[in-house]
Amino acid sequence: MGETNEVTIDSIDAEEVLTLDPDADIFQYDGVIYETNIEWVEDLSLTKDVQIGEIKTKNDISTDFVDEMSNKLPVGAKIFSTKERGDILIVESDGKILKYLAIDEG
Repeated sequence: MGETNEVTIDSIDAEEVLTLDPDADIFQYDGVIYETNIEWVEDLSLTKDVQIGEIKTKNDISTDFVDEMSNKLPVGAKIFSTKERGDILIVESDGKILKYLAIDEG
């Protein structure tokens, strides 16, 4: 008798995002992939809230991501929550403010 391990994942992983868009600028936080340069997100007016983390590792060679890992952001870039939305994080890097949307399947 073989065991069947069923895994249900609501969010999409780095490999799936980068397969769809090899140039995507992403990072992983709390098991979720966040992506920037999304037109409607860029148009939102958001308020930076508290710092919730920072980029700890950069990985631009594989799609095996862990939390606080990016493919383009530099190590040390600060991650903030936003007051208006739970699915968008703000990253401060090199004096720039970048908006990242949580990517999920659907």
